[in-house]
Amino acid sequence: MFTEDGDRSRSHGLSRSVLEAQAAAIGLPLLSRSATWDDYETAMVELLAEAREFGAEACIFGDIDIDRHRAWEEMVCQRAGLRAELPLWQMDRWELLEAWWEAGFEAQVVVVRDGVVSREILGQVLDRPLAEQIADMGADPCGENGEFHTLVTAGPFFRQALDIARRQQVLRSGCWFQDVAIAPHATSNPRF
Repeated sequence: MFTEDGDRSRSHGLSRSVLEAQAAAIGLPLLSRSATWDDYETAMVELLAEAREFGAEACIFGDIDIDRHRAWEEMVCQRAGLRAELPLWQMDRWELLEAWWEAGFEAQVVVVRDGVVSREILGQVLDRPLAEQIADMGADPCGENGEFHTLVTAGPFFRQALDIARRQQVLRSGCWFQDVAIAPHATSNPRF
């Protein structure tokens, strides 16, 4: 889901070119919609219906335990004719992170909530020491409550890892955003 101008992802502030590169690295098409917060739900249902036309039967969400998020996800999926799947539901945070790292995934922190998580972690890879640092700040190490957001840059189903260049940091709506771009020297350099 993108902002109404279609330039940035709604919650993570990522440029379309970064998300296109991520989709290409995974080998999937990027389906998207632009929306304001006011018409977000309608646009999301339309997007999910489009995915159904491509053969999707379910939509997978990464929520762990926020009931109102689960209820909304199930509702929009039902309206689009899909099942909502929440495979992480009620799982232990540290077990999830251990499984994530063991599987070979990598993600960089691209958003932090001002006053909740230190801006200094922007652009860092979410590894065990960083997750412990986040927990020591009193935040959820998985970011379940919106303390931070990440960009997945590598993993077992990536054809190649994303080579990310950091740009400026911007404070918007109570959050610090790390602007990133695909590094200009990025080449086909498979990591997995």
